[in-house]
Amino acid sequence: MELVESINPSEESWDMVIRPQRSLFDLRLGELWRYRDLVALFVRRDFVAVYKQTVLGPLWYLIQPLLTTITFTVIFGNIASLPTDGLPQFLFYMSGTVVWSYFSECLNKTSNTFVQNANLFGKVYFPRMAVPVSVLISNLITFAIQFVLFLLFVLYFALSGSDIQVHWTWVVLSPLLIAMMAGLGLGFGIIISSLTTKYRDLRFLVTFGVQLLMYATPVIYPVSSIPEKYQWIILANPMTPIVEAFRYAFLGAGAVESGYLLYSFGFMLVVALIGAVIFNRVEQTFMDTV
Repeated sequence: MELVESINPSEESWDMVIRPQRSLFDLRLGELWRYRDLVALFVRRDFVAVYKQTVLGPLWYLIQPLLTTITFTVIFGNIASLPTDGLPQFLFYMSGTVVWSYFSECLNKTSNTFVQNANLFGKVYFPRMAVPVSVLISNLITFAIQFVLFLLFVLYFALSGSDIQVHWTWVVLSPLLIAMMAGLGLGFGIIISSLTTKYRDLRFLVTFGVQLLMYATPVIYPVSSIPEKYQWIILANPMTPIVEAFRYAFLGAGAVESGYLLYSFGFMLVVALIGAVIFNRVEQTFMDTV
């Protein structure tokens, strides 16, 4: 059962209307806008609480991608000698790290929506989708910080004489790439979150699965380094065209094919829609199983 608040214009008094369970496709997205102040509160909570009471505080938002990039550069660049499409190794790995971190963080955090917020959901009504949406926004702030750091290194290497070409058309379209990553992370995340209300084992598989998926995405290697007969396997991953397009836009390496990007976009829409429908169904009954 759901409680819907409405106001009587003549009496200006609040009534509580009890309605039966809504249909699967009644997503009530308009409620998110009405509860935008709550979403902003969740965003602040998610962003501030991560490194609260730590010594370095917000600096961890910069330290993490730097340490990851340095590790990839040493292991995959210097020791394994993986190709980087002629780009400086540090820039190649940082571009992949920044992009992948946003997607993986969105997926990991939204996949715990029901389990981590069960106590809150059981006490007060608000649109449950506000929680995963706030995760996307708070992670977007983190992405923006790390992206600025990436641009500073791009500027440094460009001034140092490295062969870097910026394709401004794709730079302008980069917000669409970010939206596609957010949609994929949200869709997969809320599907997993809905399933974990009954199948708790999925919580232990998500982090491990995301790590494995990274190796099926051109984060530490370019698609061009894979034998042509096996490239279709990597290109079947909807994150592959996004990572390649991001590198092409800001570094000039890799290739962008509109067909593969349309595939990623369509995949994102389908996953996000399926996730929203399943989430809508589970949120009405999940308190019986959590």
